[in-house]
Amino acid sequence: MVKIPDFVIIFVVYAILNGVVFSVYAYDKRKAQKNGWRTPESQLLFFALIGPFGAYGAMNVFRHKTLKTKFLLVPVFLILHLAVILCFISSLA
Repeated sequence: MVKIPDFVIIFVVYAILNGVVFSVYAYDKRKAQKNGWRTPESQLLFFALIGPFGAYGAMNVFRHKTLKTKFLLVPVFLILHLAVILCFISSLA
């Protein structure tokens, strides 16, 4: 059996997590357009904290929550994640 390196598993899980966050933002946007039940902003920000690439991507694709001041935290979360990722990559080398 082929051993999959741990960093590959971490990358795949992280990519899936960001995909889920993207979907949560897309779902909230759809509900906003149809005046349906919405995801609380605190939950959206929590999702952005754990999956900022998905949140930032969805915000730009769907033009969702881009004018809300507290959602300026999403790019900050993204930069923090990038810093952690770069530290992780540099430790592998």
